[in-house]
Amino acid sequence: MGTLYIVPTPVGNMEDMTLRAIRILREADLILAEDTRTSGILLKHFEIRNSLLSHHKFNEHGTTAGIVERLKAGQTVALISDAGTPGISDPGFFLAREAVKAGITVQCLPGATACIPALVCSGLPSDRFCFEGFLPQKKGRQTHMASLAEEQRTMIFYESPYRLVKTLLQLAETFGPDRQACVCREISKLHEESRHGTLAELAEHYTQTPPKGEIVLVVAGREKPQKHTEKPNKKD
Repeated sequence: MGTLYIVPTPVGNMEDMTLRAIRILREADLILAEDTRTSGILLKHFEIRNSLLSHHKFNEHGTTAGIVERLKAGQTVALISDAGTPGISDPGFFLAREAVKAGITVQCLPGATACIPALVCSGLPSDRFCFEGFLPQKKGRQTHMASLAEEQRTMIFYESPYRLVKTLLQLAETFGPDRQACVCREISKLHEESRHGTLAELAEHYTQTPPKGEIVLVVAGREKPQKHTEKPNKKD
C-alpha cells in the first residue's frame, strides 16, 4: 500500500512552505493539484519537477477511484490545493475518505491555513471555536445564520470581498450590531490587514472602503447569560 499525503501550501508568502512539504512533493510518484497552472508556479519556485494531475471539485468523483488504485499498488500520492490545507473549503475530503475506506494510510502535514492565524490575531476567545467556511450564497443563507444566533463559540467564516458588507449587515441583524468581530484580509501577503470592531462598525468601514483580496471573518460567540443567585434572607 502507498501513502496519501495531504500537503498544505502557502496562502500568501512562499516562505510559509515547510521543508517537509517540499521533500514530500519531490519524492511523490504523483501530485494532485486543484489547478495545475497555479500549482505549476509553486512547483517551479521550489524546483520541484514531478508528475502533476488535475484533481478538483468538478472531477474528484471521477478521478478518485483511479487514484485509490494507484495507492493500493504502492504509489505515493501528494494532494495540494491552490492555497492552504486541502479539505478546508478546498477539495480533499472525498479522496481522504475513500483512501481511508480502502485501508490506505493518509497523512496530513501541518502547515499553512488562513483560519487559524485569523482566529489568533482577532483577539477573540480561541479556546473554543467553530469553522463555518463559506456561508450559502442564496438558498438557506438566512436560516443558517439564524441557527448560529445562540452559538457561544467564536465563529470563523471565509468570505468574498464582494459579499463582505452584505454578510456583515446580515450578521449584525441576526446577532446584533454590537457583536465584536474581526476582518482579516490578505493573510501572509504584502497588504495583510486585521480590522477589529463591532459588526456595525466593520460594515460601515467596508461600505466606505470596499475591501480587496482573500478574507477571513471572525465573529465573537454569544455571551453566556449570567446566573443570578439570590442571597438567603438573614433571620434576626
